Amino acid sequence: MPEHGPLETHLRARRETGHKLLVPYVTGGLGKDWPDVVSAYAAAGADAIEIGIPFSDPVMDGPTIQEASEVALAAGANLTDILHALKGADAGVPLVVMTYVNLVFHAGWERFASEAVAAGVRGLILPDLPMEELDVWAPVGEAAGIETVLLASPLTPDDRLATLCDRSRGFVYGVNLLGVTGERTSLADTSTVLARRLKVTTDRPVIMGFGISSPDLARDATADADGVVVASALMRMRLDGAGPEELGAFVAELRAGLDRHR
Repeated sequence: MPEHGPLETHLRARRETGHKLLVPYVTGGLGKDWPDVVSAYAAAGADAIEIGIPFSDPVMDGPTIQEASEVALAAGANLTDILHALKGADAGVPLVVMTYVNLVFHAGWERFASEAVAAGVRGLILPDLPMEELDVWAPVGEAAGIETVLLASPLTPDDRLATLCDRSRGFVYGVNLLGVTGERTSLADTSTVLARRLKVTTDRPVIMGFGISSPDLARDATADADGVVVASALMRMRLDGAGPEELGAFVAELRAGLDRHR
């Protein structure tokens, strides 16, 4: 078995060339053309793409992502259809799904893993799965070829942080701030502290998320980390009517902003 799965291998290779990693997010099922958003992100320079599977009780999501999920669910979005649509998406970079345990459990661990891999998914984020219960899912995912990404918060103590980094696969997702996702105009001091703690704890790619809404904030967040996830800012644009081309253009701005400061 290789030391790292395809998601982590890809991100490490990008990091080794001096690139800061960019992972934009899209809510699956938000608009009939949402698979084209995936393609637009890839064309704009995304290193990986996060796809949210809408859930009725998204405890980790802030108001923008919650609204995006509600709109997608009202339009009939569901796990099976989203994974099926991903098969036709022209990405060329690793796809990472973010959803909640209830959906995966009811689909069946093995069935979900099989269908996700067939759709091109290489990573999974389950924010409501405690690390102590990771073994109900992780061995199934690993056997299928899915890397389970764990989240670290500013309140994670050092001993737990070390275990979390060891058990995470693909990358470690650093939560910039306390609370739920959402756009911010500046980074909290906790973001810098957490990024530095993670970088001295692990060699896995450290990617920070929650609150990144501009190229300047993306640059600031990567001063001590390997990359950023950008979600709420993009989904606010989407809810306001932005199509794949406009969303791709914003990702291109983020890419250019990160590359200027290499």
